Amino acid sequence: MDETLLREELVRLLRGDKAHMPFADAVKDFPEEHINDFPPNVSYSFWHIIEHIRITQWDIIDFMLNPKYEEPKWPDDYWPKKEKMATKLLFAKSVARVEKDLQKLIEFVSDPTTDLNKPGVNGGGTVLREALLVADHNAYHTGEFAILRQVMRLWGKDHTK
Repeated sequence: MDETLLREELVRLLRGDKAHMPFADAVKDFPEEHINDFPPNVSYSFWHIIEHIRITQWDIIDFMLNPKYEEPKWPDDYWPKKEKMATKLLFAKSVARVEKDLQKLIEFVSDPTTDLNKPGVNGGGTVLREALLVADHNAYHTGEFAILRQVMRLWGKDHTK
């Protein structure tokens, strides 16, 4: 596969442009009074899901790019504490950070000088593998967020997906 085409497809996958709902669509117009709701039979809130996406995505980016990377403790450091609640501002910051960090990753993998077949600065999987891991993890939890939003009837009247 042509490397330019591979980078373009990787970016589409990271953005959720094709088979997956984009993160921005899943969180758009989310009703602030429900950010700390726990859907039925779920042990975490809507904000907890967003924060988990943010933490995990950043961990993978940091692993690839930071020579002073320190591995968080699994699973404790990848989810906020169950009792922690978000304010409207904290929820907005979590969403903005997911989007900002994702853009950083997109710029990194789009850069033709980035060797997609080379491991990051800390070894492990290749840049391509780590970017695919972010795309897969984000798609899973973005879909989960959207489905739980539907279960709780938290989509607006204009929602058609």
